[in-house]
Amino acid sequence: MAKIIKKNGKKAKKSGKADDKVEQHGSVEKETVRKHGSGKHHGKTKKNEVANVGDRTGTAVRPEARADTFDEGDATSDFHEESSPLGETYHRGPVVMRGSMIPNDTTSGNLLRNNESTDWLHMDPWRVLRIQAEFVDGFGALAEVGPAVAVFGSARTKRTDPTYKAARRMGRLLAERGVATITGGGPGIMEAANRGASLAGGTSVGLGIELPHEQGLNNYINLGMTFRYFFVRKTMFVKYSSGVIVCPGGFGTMDEMFEVLTLVQTHKVTTIPVVLFDTAYWSGLFDWINGTLTERGMISPIDPNLVTLTDDPDEAVDYATRLIDR
Repeated sequence: MAKIIKKNGKKAKKSGKADDKVEQHGSVEKETVRKHGSGKHHGKTKKNEVANVGDRTGTAVRPEARADTFDEGDATSDFHEESSPLGETYHRGPVVMRGSMIPNDTTSGNLLRNNESTDWLHMDPWRVLRIQAEFVDGFGALAEVGPAVAVFGSARTKRTDPTYKAARRMGRLLAERGVATITGGGPGIMEAANRGASLAGGTSVGLGIELPHEQGLNNYINLGMTFRYFFVRKTMFVKYSSGVIVCPGGFGTMDEMFEVLTLVQTHKVTTIPVVLFDTAYWSGLFDWINGTLTERGMISPIDPNLVTLTDDPDEAVDYATRLIDR
C-alpha cells in the first residue's frame, strides 16, 4: 500500500472524482503498455509511469493532498525519501542540527575528555548556568536578612571626609532600628555604612562585584557575597531593600541610583524611598532633572518627586525607613 504524504497548505478536491480520475488514468496507461510491450526500453518506461500513477492513487484519498498537483518526480521523492535533503539529523538536547552543522564531538565526549584547555569556562552556555547559580546563591543568602536599606556611595571617599562619618552614622541608626544595612561591600562610603551597622550590633551586608581594580569586601561585613555580573547584583539590591540612601559617588553610584528610579518610575517595583544625601553634591544633577528633563518633556512632571535631598543623616534614615516603620 502506498504511503501517504501530506502537502502543507493544499487541500484535495472531492475524493470520489479524484479516485475515478486516477483509476481511469491507470487503466489507460496499462492498456498502452500492453500495446507497446515489444520494446524493452519503452516498456520499462511505461511501467515506471504506471508505478508512479499507482503511487498517486494513495494521495487522492487524503484531504490534505491533491492528486492532480503532483508531478512524477515529486511523488516519487515524497514517497521513498522522508529524510531531509540536508542529510542526517543530529539532536543535542532541544537543538536540532543537520548537514555541516553536525559537530564531530558529543556532549558526553566533551564531559569525559581530559582536556587541559579552560576555554569552555568562557562559553555562553556555561555563562547562563553561572548566572543562574548567582541568582540562586544570592536569593539563598539574603532571604532571611529582614528589613533593609541600601546605602550607595563612592569607594574613593576618605575616612576623614565628613560624608564618611555621616554614612557611618546612617549604618548605626539603621542597626538601632533593627534594619539591615546593604552596601556594595567596598571601601569608602560602603565601608562607612557597614562599619556603623556592625559596630552597633546590626546586620551588615556587602554585595561586592568582581573588578580588576577593586580590593574585595571590607572588614565590617557579617554577611557578604561577591558577584560576577552587575545585573544580578543590582537585582539583589532592589529585591531586598525597602529604601535607598545615595551618598556622593561616581558612575557606579549613579548607575545604581538610576536603576532604582527607573524601576519605580515604570512600576516594575513598588515604591522605594530614594534619598540623595549632600545637597551641594547632588543639586546640579537634581536641577537638571527637575529643569531640563521635565521642561523638554523627557520625564513626567511628577517624576522628580521620586527623590528627596537632605544634608542630615538622621533625616535620610527617617525617610528611607518610612515604609518599614509602617
